[in-house]
Amino acid sequence: MATRRPRPSSPRIEPVTDPSPLQQELLAAQKVGDGKPQNIFATMARNTRVLKQFSKLGGTLLFRGSVPEREREIVILRIGWNAQSVYEFGQHTVIGRKVGLSDEEIGLLCRPVDEGKWSTSDRDLILLADDLCADDCVSDETWGRLAARWSEEQLIELVVCAGFYRMVSGFLNSAGVQLDDAVPSWPVVAFGS
Repeated sequence: MATRRPRPSSPRIEPVTDPSPLQQELLAAQKVGDGKPQNIFATMARNTRVLKQFSKLGGTLLFRGSVPEREREIVILRIGWNAQSVYEFGQHTVIGRKVGLSDEEIGLLCRPVDEGKWSTSDRDLILLADDLCADDCVSDETWGRLAARWSEEQLIELVVCAGFYRMVSGFLNSAGVQLDDAVPSWPVVAFGS
């Protein structure tokens, strides 16, 4: 992985703490757990037009997609790692665990693909994320293997999902969105030998 510039250690845009009625309405749809909105949504609420549309596409990819959840999370986690977005990686570590990824697999998504004992299918999803982050185009080799397994509808969804979460990672990094309570940081193996 290329050397990256340091990420902000504090918010560059503070999350909304006293939301307007419109912000309250939009944030109510995003609440989980204790009812407190996640920092990503509370930060994005500073632009309600963007938050509304962001939530539609994100919701489609997370809850109404045709790609199985586990495979989707492999792509999202690898994008988060490639973008060095600890917030994205942490949030999707929680989701990844819920949909069947082991902590070992999650840790290996922070390592070169050859270090994991991935199935061919999982490996191709990791390579899709790597290709897009490296050159904004999936290689012919990777595409050919993906096309042999996934429908055109799913291929579109996989590439859009990777692109969406790459954009999200860039927003999180740039705005300095901080981890929510109880959300993990990088796995220990991420920066191991």
